[in-house]
Amino acid sequence: MAANMKAVKLRIKSVQNTMQITKAMELVASSKLRKAKERSDNCRPYFKELYSTLQGIAKGNTDFSSVYTKASSSEKICYVLIAGDRGLAGGYNSNLFKCFEKDSKGKEYIVLPIGKKALEYAKRKKAEILSENFAEIADLSIADCFEIANVICREFKKGSFGKVSLVYTEFVSMLSQQPHAVPTLPLTEIFDDEDFEPVKELILYEPDSTEVFDAIVPEYLAGVLYGGVCDSLASEQAARRTAMESATSNAEEMIEKLNLTYNRVRQASITQEITEIVGGAEGI
Repeated sequence: MAANMKAVKLRIKSVQNTMQITKAMELVASSKLRKAKERSDNCRPYFKELYSTLQGIAKGNTDFSSVYTKASSSEKICYVLIAGDRGLAGGYNSNLFKCFEKDSKGKEYIVLPIGKKALEYAKRKKAEILSENFAEIADLSIADCFEIANVICREFKKGSFGKVSLVYTEFVSMLSQQPHAVPTLPLTEIFDDEDFEPVKELILYEPDSTEVFDAIVPEYLAGVLYGGVCDSLASEQAARRTAMESATSNAEEMIEKLNLTYNRVRQASITQEITEIVGGAEGI
């Protein structure tokens, strides 16, 4: 009986230590989430302004032609896969990889992983990797996004692949994060906006509209990548916060049950001792 009490007490202590860790991780994730959400909100106006400029050039010039808007003969797709650096974030990484597998099924592709988990996943799947230089998403800056965009645009113009898709997790709310596979190149989708009104007076670009457009596309792509990185970071922290909150709640419930078990065992031990004492006294 004493051995059972000791085992339950040790178990309670172990769960309490785990609960302290999960609670601390929940608080850290909450703090990081606020910063990540602010950064995500701050980068959106830049992306929208670039998008509007690209759309204006493409819609307002009848003689417009760019390599970034032409369908390529290559069916190969470059997936920019944005995942986390660590686990303990619920289904954040696994849901992203399921989205990637669904979109890439039956297609020829190459992967540019961002985040340690993305790199590990690409290596485990033995996928062709474009670059391993951006494997830590926590250290990724806007300058790194520009570098990634330049690498992708250079390879796209060379014909190494014909399409580019961004696979990331959109931050919807504190409790909802949605993985997406978004086509980014070629930019044919910007011509499909029916609500866009073309400019009445054509703007003159120096040296010409196509060169200006081609120069802006890497900037646009970097903005898209940075927006995806910011959204993914916010989504990861939100998922981790939710997972750690759930783990802390489960630990509290487990401790309550273990305390109840400990009290029952303790009461049974006391009852047995009293019974033995009474029995011994009657024998005397």
